Amino acid sequence: MRRIDEILKNPLYREYVQANKEAEADRRFCRHDMGHFLDVARIARIMNLEEGLKLDQELIYAAALLHDIGRYVQYREGTPHERASACLAPRILEECGFAPGEEKQILEAILSHRDASVAGEKSLRGLLYRADKASRACFACSAERECDWKSDKKNLRITY
Repeated sequence: MRRIDEILKNPLYREYVQANKEAEADRRFCRHDMGHFLDVARIARIMNLEEGLKLDQELIYAAALLHDIGRYVQYREGTPHERASACLAPRILEECGFAPGEEKQILEAILSHRDASVAGEKSLRGLLYRADKASRACFACSAERECDWKSDKKNLRITY
């Protein structure tokens, strides 16, 4: 996964991850950090195998690593983080060797990772949506009772 290693070493990527960390330093709820990004990537990879989707592993990891990099922009400016992330990701993808068609798929997945209408899709979009939602360990969260997620969305048991 050479290109994934390139994303992880990319100076812009590292800058955005650090900006998220600083913006969420006092956050009690789920954070948008490397742990979350890797949880989403690994869950998506498992789902990809289980569902026989045959999606490229590097596309899965790239989408997962980049889907929330604009979260700090949402805190600062109010821009929805899926849009902010999709604006920040292209330069990183280009610098890391992703082709235009691959970039398009990844950006579409990032833009729709909060859109429940894609949940059932057998595509990178649907996969990222499902993995992102499945990644949250609500059952072990000390702030679960104060969380504004609806009860039916909370992960109160381990699935992945």
